Amino acid sequence: MMKNTLKVVLLTSMLPFAASAAQELTPWYVGGGLGVNNYEPNCDQKTMKVCGEDDPYAWDVFGGYLFNEYVGIELGYRDLGRAEWTDYSNKRNDVGVRGMSLGFVGFYPLADKWSLSAEAGALNYLISNKKEYNTEYYSDSGIAPYLGAGVGYNFTDNLKLQAKYRRYENLDEEKWNTLSMESNYWGLELSYRFGSSAPAAVVAPVVAPIVAVTPGDADKDGVKDNMDKCPNTPLTHKVDATGCTVYENITTKHDLGGILFANDSAEIRAGSFADLEKLADFMNKYPQHTVSIGGHASNVGKAEYNMKLSERRAVAVANALNTKYGISKSRISAVGYGITQPVMQGSSAEANRVNRRIEAIVTGTEKRAVLR
Repeated sequence: MMKNTLKVVLLTSMLPFAASAAQELTPWYVGGGLGVNNYEPNCDQKTMKVCGEDDPYAWDVFGGYLFNEYVGIELGYRDLGRAEWTDYSNKRNDVGVRGMSLGFVGFYPLADKWSLSAEAGALNYLISNKKEYNTEYYSDSGIAPYLGAGVGYNFTDNLKLQAKYRRYENLDEEKWNTLSMESNYWGLELSYRFGSSAPAAVVAPVVAPIVAVTPGDADKDGVKDNMDKCPNTPLTHKVDATGCTVYENITTKHDLGGILFANDSAEIRAGSFADLEKLADFMNKYPQHTVSIGGHASNVGKAEYNMKLSERRAVAVANALNTKYGISKSRISAVGYGITQPVMQGSSAEANRVNRRIEAIVTGTEKRAVLR
């Protein structure tokens, strides 16, 4: 005998919550370097008689900021070592260069933690000569450009060792005009970048319980489909709590042109009724709009007379809109401006012709959608 049973099937899935390593390394780093330096020319300037024992050991300290993983800027202090020689007055010269540096650095990552680098900047140097065993001393300062290249290896995300070459130009002593040198530097630099890389989260299987389906948002307006009374609203429209477009009333003005009159006349010419018909059609299309008829006159005769003439012209057009085309008087206003608003200055024949006119300005409120 078979029994009817209700079978409940629970759906489970293994959901790996594996977060990628969240990079928390800062863009700041510091470092220092040691190397050897060779000044050029070496013992072949006009002041040099006998070469001496150089002290070529150079060092530097620096701090940097990375704009991204490829480009940064470094500020440092560098000592390029010293060179010795005897001049033609049989005095021993002991010259060295040191100073602050500022430059851009670029990095190009290679496989297995290796990278290439290039740099360019300027050294604000002090060149000093401790002459004749420090019994005489003189110095000069200046700005020397430099270029460099290197190859680096990251022991960790923070610690990097680089082999560096730099070329300095125009290390000149111009106060006494005795030195004009360049320099080649080779060395090793160790740098430390602040921060750390967070390890990836442990992957763990999780049983996903059956949950109620959350309503979607098909038209992407921020209102769930079960609450959306206006589906398929445009993405550019602002919507209310029910998902319907929000509208606002905008006051607009339309210049619908005008018509011309004969001299000293307020009678509408037969050829002008086609323009009045277009104006009436527009008013019928927008029954909430109103129109202001402005009358004007040419600068001939007395201003007081022209003011009244312009008013008669405006009234004639207003009456025609009402009696001939059925536009309500409540929607029409007429005003005369006389000669105060000419479209062409002067009293030439052409100026008089175009200034004998009316102009129609239609004003209304339009309902427009509010955009996001």
